[in-house]
Amino acid sequence: MAVSRRRIDIEEGRAALAAWLEAAVPASEVPASGVPRAVTATAVRYSLEEVTARAPGNSVEVRVPPFGVTQCVEGPRHTRGTPPNVIECDAATWLAMVTGRLSWADAVASGNVAASGLRADLSDLLPL
Repeated sequence: MAVSRRRIDIEEGRAALAAWLEAAVPASEVPASGVPRAVTATAVRYSLEEVTARAPGNSVEVRVPPFGVTQCVEGPRHTRGTPPNVIECDAATWLAMVTGRLSWADAVASGNVAASGLRADLSDLLPL
């Protein structure tokens, strides 16, 4: 299995995630207001890379439009068309799950996460 190469510097990614989290205080303020788009983009891309580093594979596609997409989790490799295991959500929901402000179960139950396929479950990986 190929090791994914990071595009976001780890320290830069952690700083962006910390800035997003700091702006989301109190916890009821998700999405965080006043966070520059570039900071949100870096935080999302870094956290997607981190999920892939912790659960390498190609069986689940995680989409956080418009900022990024990754494939992760061991299992059958998908190469053409729409993958059978897809997770999609907005940046605020993704970062809230990544930081532990929102549980996977609550995000799915509220409809903020679209998850399809038998492997489309990141509850064991989140929060980071």
